[in-house]
Amino acid sequence: MGFEIIDVSGDVGIRAEGNDLEEVFKNAARGLYSLITDIDKVRPLISRRIELKATEPDNLIVSFLNELIFIFDAYGFIGSRIDMESNLKDIFHPGQVKELWLKADIRGEDFDPVRHERRLLVKAATYHNLRFYKENDLWKVNIIFDI
Repeated sequence: MGFEIIDVSGDVGIRAEGNDLEEVFKNAARGLYSLITDIDKVRPLISRRIELKATEPDNLIVSFLNELIFIFDAYGFIGSRIDMESNLKDIFHPGQVKELWLKADIRGEDFDPVRHERRLLVKAATYHNLRFYKENDLWKVNIIFDI
């Protein structure tokens, strides 16, 4: 699936993985949405575009996930498919990247309580114990959410 829910006392976390950081970001978004509802029941009818910049991957992923939470809270939009462009692959070439960026097209629909199971009320992605690491040729991130 690209992510798993991790047990955190008082909050909830996910571990997302991928072959590169872009895939990790996509899987982290899918993990976030799965905390909110069953994403298999979310139809990709509407598209929302997100463009973000940051100086570090930690800042970029927290901003990205918090933007998804904001869009859900403010507009009731829940995603199921993420297409992304970024310069995340370039961070491994020292001196070449001064600012990270991503552009994501999130496909989904408005949350419908009749069709979509309501799971957790996720308030925010946090920096608490946030960690990117590589294990067995896969990139991983652990991220905790306030609920």
